Amino acid sequence: MSSPAVSLYLDPQIRDWVLFPITLILVGILRHYVVLLLQSPPKKLPKAAIREQRALSRSQILRATSANSPIPPSYYRSISSRLHTAFEAGTYLKDGPPQGDAPSTPANPMTDPAAMDGMMAGMKTQMVMMVPQMVIMGWINFFFQGFVLIKLPFPLTLGFKSMLQRGIETQDMDVRWVSSLSWYFLNFFGLNGLYRLILGNDNYTSQAMMSSPFAGTNQPGQPQDYVKLFKAEKDNLAFSEGLYSWLGDDVETRLLRKYSKL
Repeated sequence: MSSPAVSLYLDPQIRDWVLFPITLILVGILRHYVVLLLQSPPKKLPKAAIREQRALSRSQILRATSANSPIPPSYYRSISSRLHTAFEAGTYLKDGPPQGDAPSTPANPMTDPAAMDGMMAGMKTQMVMMVPQMVIMGWINFFFQGFVLIKLPFPLTLGFKSMLQRGIETQDMDVRWVSSLSWYFLNFFGLNGLYRLILGNDNYTSQAMMSSPFAGTNQPGQPQDYVKLFKAEKDNLAFSEGLYSWLGDDVETRLLRKYSKL
């Protein structure tokens, strides 16, 4: 014979001192602005490094529009030939053309001040994200372990019991009751949309939720070897010349055909 459902009556102080602090909306917003304060302003690149990057970008844009290019044939071939020659000679390399046939060695990120600054910024961001979560997790486990905080206003199946009542070993409790530990995890992973609405899409709180706490989100990758990139881009430019087509070819005929004048 099944026992009648038993109603639970929660102390209002649980709502004020447990439910609201665990919600952590203000903590997430505060953490976002602390990370912004810890971010150091980006250092300006030297002129040679900017020229190196821009040369590669110009070549990529030229190749991307080669099949339907707005540049006339004479100008296109002139620009392509100039970039091809510069890439082959290493004119745009920030360290100058390579000496002889010596293999190029990429820069060591541990000796690059800009790379080290990026690694330190990533470590500071991760510390700001991880330390509050560890403190709050320990605080909940120590003071509020086994607390029942809230009852959801909609029915749920028994499959949600292990997710919503973590830390409470009771088989007869209604599935809609939520424990303190489960409420913490629901807020940690479920407030992403609210943080995006308040702080915008590029906020550090949402990035911390989507990434692993042990993986740096702002760590820089390996430095690019522009000698190899220029060599590959030189071959790609030669290939794109065979695909070149000027947008202005037979434009008069196409206009007359479009307006039924031909």
